[in-house]
Amino acid sequence: MKEKVRAKKIFTFDAAHSLPGYDGKCANIHGHTYRLEVVVSRPNGGLAEGGSSDGMVIDFSELSRIVKTEIIDQVDHKWLNDVFAFRTTSENMAVHFFQLLARRLQDSDVVVEKVLLWETPTSCIEVGK
Repeated sequence: MKEKVRAKKIFTFDAAHSLPGYDGKCANIHGHTYRLEVVVSRPNGGLAEGGSSDGMVIDFSELSRIVKTEIIDQVDHKWLNDVFAFRTTSENMAVHFFQLLARRLQDSDVVVEKVLLWETPTSCIEVGK
């Protein structure tokens, strides 16, 4: 059996939000240092062949550039309730980030396997196929 190779890159961002209508402390304004993990692979589970990314799933600098531009720059040190039209639960944001990256990478030979969004050091949401 051939091994499947995946690449994971970890990012952090700080942001504030509230959950109006929530029955608990999170209804109030509060913030998190979020940890975002992005896991990608190639459709065949292997590595790129040829070019500067030969032997890689993806060049980490390219993945960093994409995630920074598409996500981190949009949410870091922001009031998330103003950034998103949806309720800013970690679940909704993780789904949004997964879909956004999947669309962004759809023309490449790289697929998003999963996105993990850590709201606290002990609590995260995982979205994947």
